[in-house]
Amino acid sequence: MVEKQIMEEKLNLVSDKMMILKNNGMKEKYPVSLIDINCWEWPQGVGLFGLYRYYEMSRKPELLTFLTDWYDRRMEEGIVEKNVNTTSPMLTLTYLYEITKKESYLAFIGEWADWIMEEEGLIRTGDGCFQHMITGNPNDSEILIDTLFMTVLFLARAGRLLHRPDYIEEAKYQVLCHIKYLLNKNEGLFYHGFNFKRNDNYGGILWGRGNCWYTIVAMELIQEIPMEEGLKRHFLTVYENQVEALKRYADPETGLWHTVIDDPDSYLELSASAAFLRGIMQGVRLGILKREEYEGLIEKAVKGLLDNIDDDGTVKNVSYGTPIGLDKEFYNKIPCCPMTYGQALMILALQEALTDYWHS
Repeated sequence: MVEKQIMEEKLNLVSDKMMILKNNGMKEKYPVSLIDINCWEWPQGVGLFGLYRYYEMSRKPELLTFLTDWYDRRMEEGIVEKNVNTTSPMLTLTYLYEITKKESYLAFIGEWADWIMEEEGLIRTGDGCFQHMITGNPNDSEILIDTLFMTVLFLARAGRLLHRPDYIEEAKYQVLCHIKYLLNKNEGLFYHGFNFKRNDNYGGILWGRGNCWYTIVAMELIQEIPMEEGLKRHFLTVYENQVEALKRYADPETGLWHTVIDDPDSYLELSASAAFLRGIMQGVRLGILKREEYEGLIEKAVKGLLDNIDDDGTVKNVSYGTPIGLDKEFYNKIPCCPMTYGQALMILALQEALTDYWHS
């Protein structure tokens, strides 16, 4: 394993860079910037989660100050729209409430969670799945694997804080629903989306970052909420099959993954790679996966990740926000640029790699 000091130095650089990340001229195609750290959207939500986990490990007071200041400013400014993607920042707020006990945080968590569950709130589509509504676009009849991280994980956490077991049960159901419609059972990997009117998975693409949301959510949920043994086994079986497939498709030279997982001609994408590595390492540490079967891949991938961090802490080769596509070429043409989720998922991977388990 790479020396702790090297990883700690990189981790500091990556987190510092994320806290000042801005759009330096790229033309964005969404109503709210996906790049600027000071906007309320899903990439920033992933970024804040990564920063919180880093604070949890390091206890650096400046990280907690940054997080609470960020939420206080955004809440004062007002949120443009509630939807699947804008729910993402709410996840970290559940952790901050546990630390600060700010009643304004808990009230906002309750208001947002109630909106998800209300009949006139978050749109449902087939079988009651959360429709992947985003800012400015309801995405009629569409579900995406992204929803598991963007909304479902928050709903489970909110259910715990609010003592609403029905919210937790809804979160479990949503995971099952998305597995039902998005899992390619032959490969053990997930399609990006499904449309109930088309009755298909669009182009049937096994997109990297889409898959990583299940890897993260599966590991988080089994540690965060009470779960029946049978359901937990099901979630973990899906996770183990996914990880076995990821091991098959990892780039033999770098240990990283392509933006289209099963297409070696597509580019290596760092946000998905970091998330996959974190999920695999957690699985080994928790005793779900056998260390001897994954240790070689893990050591190679850690080095591969570190090679993609610039001197100023920018994580390279991170694809921009990606809607559903109909062919592999669509995903391979998505441009790469610095993104908060790229920084955050790198933080999560390095944080896991720094645990004592990997240095004993």
